[in-house]
Amino acid sequence: MALMAQSRDAMFDRLADRYYSDVVFHYAPEAGTAAGFHQYDSQLSSGARGEIQAEIAALRGFETEVAGFDAHGLTPFVAADRELLLAQIRGQLLELESIRPWEKNPDLYSSGAAGAIFVIMSRNYAPQAERLKAVIARERLIPRLFQSARENLANPPRVYTEVALEQVPGIAGFFETDVPAAFGQVADKALVAEFHQSNQAVIDALKAYGTWLRSDLLPRSNGDFRIGAENYRKKLLYDEMVDTPLERLLAIGYENLRQNQESFRRVAAEIDPKRTPQQILEELESDHPAADKLLDTFRGVLGGLHDFIEKHHIITIPSPVPPIVEESPAFMRALTTASMDTPGPFENVAKEGFFNVTLPDPAWPAKAMEEYMQGFNRGTIISTAVHEVFPGHYMQFLWLKEVPTKVRKLSGCSSNAEGWAHYTEQMMLDEGYGAGDRKLRLGQLQDALLRNARFIAGIKMHTGQMTFDEAVEFFVKEGYQVRPVAEKEAKRGTSDPTYLVYTLGKLQILKLRDDYKKMKGAKFSLEEFHDAFIKQGTPPIKLVRRALLGDDSPVL
Repeated sequence: MALMAQSRDAMFDRLADRYYSDVVFHYAPEAGTAAGFHQYDSQLSSGARGEIQAEIAALRGFETEVAGFDAHGLTPFVAADRELLLAQIRGQLLELESIRPWEKNPDLYSSGAAGAIFVIMSRNYAPQAERLKAVIARERLIPRLFQSARENLANPPRVYTEVALEQVPGIAGFFETDVPAAFGQVADKALVAEFHQSNQAVIDALKAYGTWLRSDLLPRSNGDFRIGAENYRKKLLYDEMVDTPLERLLAIGYENLRQNQESFRRVAAEIDPKRTPQQILEELESDHPAADKLLDTFRGVLGGLHDFIEKHHIITIPSPVPPIVEESPAFMRALTTASMDTPGPFENVAKEGFFNVTLPDPAWPAKAMEEYMQGFNRGTIISTAVHEVFPGHYMQFLWLKEVPTKVRKLSGCSSNAEGWAHYTEQMMLDEGYGAGDRKLRLGQLQDALLRNARFIAGIKMHTGQMTFDEAVEFFVKEGYQVRPVAEKEAKRGTSDPTYLVYTLGKLQILKLRDDYKKMKGAKFSLEEFHDAFIKQGTPPIKLVRRALLGDDSPVL
């Protein structure tokens, strides 16, 4: 039986290999570069409608093939991989055929162009000259991408075009400044001249695209960003393997929101019962570093988190190497405040991780600068460092090397990845980090309320129960966020409908931990639970439950 299982596992692994090479990396070569497969470095999708139709046909073929692959005889881990791969294929088909961002989102093309170059320049996996050749090859294909955008985009939502326009200057600056600076040591003058030609062509194409967005597309951007209840339900089913009805999810979301609001009020009263929670929050928000000290502040926090995890046996840390803390790349700044950029699971040379933090624009007036920095108050800095690095996303990356299959290394879901990172924000304080500092708890709860607001606003906006402006107000009044953050969050929600995954995943993990603790009884160990959880990779938590508990009991 063991030999049969090994044989069946190997057969499925070969099928998965073909899926990644013939579909995933063929139609998204930049994803191949990011994963560490550098044979794709000189390629770039055209974004043309015909290519999208070819991808849909290829996905349909693999959907039939994976669905028809009998799970009988597979080991449990690989049987779960089969479910994961099939769900991923169906999720991508839903995206291309029903949600259709390629027809609606102009930023997909401009930010995509920058991202395709960034994955080559951000890591020293090969000599600069060799990587510059790949950059030139990709840059020569970028103008066609913008032509596809003009051909494909049809009545996008106005907010999508506005976000794209907001992003274009930063992307242009990226090509004008960041890309040349990354290859400043290349001595081959002919190669450098070739690069300047391809790079200038991209800059010209990008600026022309920006002009077209403003003068042509924006006036006719009257589309609806909502994906609708049925697409929302299917997206959760395929991407997260969650089949809970949307009405029930909203009830769960509101319940957790109210719990966190009550905890917020209680903790605020413990800090100072004579002041309102809002007054205490304003004081907490004013406790932030100067903008030019923000990166150093984050660097200082990481060492303490690492030491606490080891001392209190929170989770096994596979490597002592911390990530590099740096400013977010220009093309990411409009929609993110902090993010973790780790090397692909198959990257063999440049293995460093980058913790990206978006700094305020030095040209902003003092009031705007202060409002933005309030979002990086001391409590939020701690929870962000926990979420992105220790023991959040960076820890997931370190453990990914231990995952045994290609499918599990390359395919996962956001309710696991983001759910784990969000779960750790609360868990670290529960385990004693910060020595009971109530202001840290208040900061953690404010971040939890932000995710609660995402949960509810995402569902309600995309099912027609909440307008964009109502979502902004919801983030302010119910999520306790400052208005600049609320506006950015509502914008994000228009194009990231299932950003409920943070709270959704956290609640699933808390339930799994409780169920696992009941099963283990006196033998339960938090470190052993965390190790067992994270060594599964980042598949839907339904599959993790099955691996840890041996059943398909409800995830929520």
